[in-house]
Amino acid sequence: MFESLSDKLKNTLKNLRGQGKLTPEHVDAALREIRMALLEADVNYKVAKDFVESVRLKAEGQEVWQGLNPHEQVVKIVYDELVELMGGTSSRLVFTKQIPNVVMIVGLQGSGKTTSTGKISRWLRENQERKPLLVSVDVYRPAAREQLRVVGGAVGVPVFQDKETNDPMTLVRGAMKHAQEMGFDTLMIDTAGRLHIDDELMVELEQIKAETKPIEVLFVADAMTGQDAVRSAEVFHERIGITGVVLTKMDGDARGGAALSIKQVIGQPVKFVGVGEKYDAIEPFYPDRISQRILGMGDVLTLIEEVQGKIDEQEAQQQLMKMTRNQFTLEDFRAQLGQFKKLGSMSKLMKMLPEQLTGGMSLSEEQSELVDHQMKRTEAIIDSMTKQERNDHRVIDASRKTRIAGGSGTTISEVNQLLRQYEQMRKMMAQMNKGGLLGGLGKKMMGGLAGGLGGMMGGGLPGMGGLGGLLGAGGGEDNDSGNAGSGKVRKKKRHKKRK
Repeated sequence: MFESLSDKLKNTLKNLRGQGKLTPEHVDAALREIRMALLEADVNYKVAKDFVESVRLKAEGQEVWQGLNPHEQVVKIVYDELVELMGGTSSRLVFTKQIPNVVMIVGLQGSGKTTSTGKISRWLRENQERKPLLVSVDVYRPAAREQLRVVGGAVGVPVFQDKETNDPMTLVRGAMKHAQEMGFDTLMIDTAGRLHIDDELMVELEQIKAETKPIEVLFVADAMTGQDAVRSAEVFHERIGITGVVLTKMDGDARGGAALSIKQVIGQPVKFVGVGEKYDAIEPFYPDRISQRILGMGDVLTLIEEVQGKIDEQEAQQQLMKMTRNQFTLEDFRAQLGQFKKLGSMSKLMKMLPEQLTGGMSLSEEQSELVDHQMKRTEAIIDSMTKQERNDHRVIDASRKTRIAGGSGTTISEVNQLLRQYEQMRKMMAQMNKGGLLGGLGKKMMGGLAGGLGGMMGGGLPGMGGLGGLLGAGGGEDNDSGNAGSGKVRKKKRHKKRK
């Protein structure tokens, strides 16, 4: 998401870096580029204009062209303004002691309300320890209630159903009573939508809100529709009074105009973004982290949370211990690949890393698919080895290589390549261990992923072999900003050694 805007902003700010000394004219030229980038990203015209003027005033107030690092000051001002533009801070759903707390999900038909209802309920159960109950009051669209039942089954959340009635108010009252009797602390109401906004829909939503007194009214919008989503949110807010926005299909929106405009236009924050079709593909919206991604600073905090949620920490610690003792085997490498696949595509992970770690390199979807293909072939080769060969690669001679290649549907050359990568990976890990770099993020949770990533990538894409090591060493334990890099860790270690 935000790929188009991100590329343009990074290029504009990079051009400022090339100036020995900044002048007001340099800043004016950069601001014109930034304004055009925002408009091309489908940001609301007034929002883009106000953003640029705010950056200009702060740049003039701080007289950035007289500073020692004027480019960095401009980047900092743009970053701060982006964060403010999108809401300043993350907005969590705040619950009371009332049973149940009601969350209304509203929006136009086809925006993804039903799927979002399931995704959010799953997220609340796993991250805020809530006990949700779902109910659909969409009695107009064929099979709408059945669709929510299927979604509820997929995410493991109960769904209240009453096949005896087609009255939305009767369904709501029944669900409220059932939640109170059974101890469900959160009732998620999936409301009806229309292809366009009409008075009949709004009256029904107003009645449901008056009956249930929800703590949250979340408007679901398709991010791909850009300013149409913002205009719809504005109308719903005027009539119903929404408390937050859920933007779906953000993974397919290269522009991001809706996410950047909506808080300034309607005064309510984006609370969740859908980033894929799977039921776990929903994220809380963090303006600071999104701004870091847009400006190429990475998003290490989200990466850490992904790792914590999807990687077996005990297994990672065991692999790390083997790495520090130089006992890391092909069997361990195979286990690493399985863990790494849980984190998603390589292109997604690359976007979460600061540019100083990736060298400004990014991956297209085609390149990311190439990596996935390489992983599968690597797994097939290791699967074709005996247990002895996985635990001691030195026993693999020419005849064994022929057998392994035949069993995995690969060539002897590919088997040789894997073994060379594995040897290089072991050497890299030994060097990292000697320098004290298998710590920080690696010790806490990345574990063996560092070396495995490098070895896996080495044969697929030129120059990517060392990325795993950077991933493993790229975050210190005191890193709050999400921007600290491995260079910082190395400097600290060398200084300590000189003492």
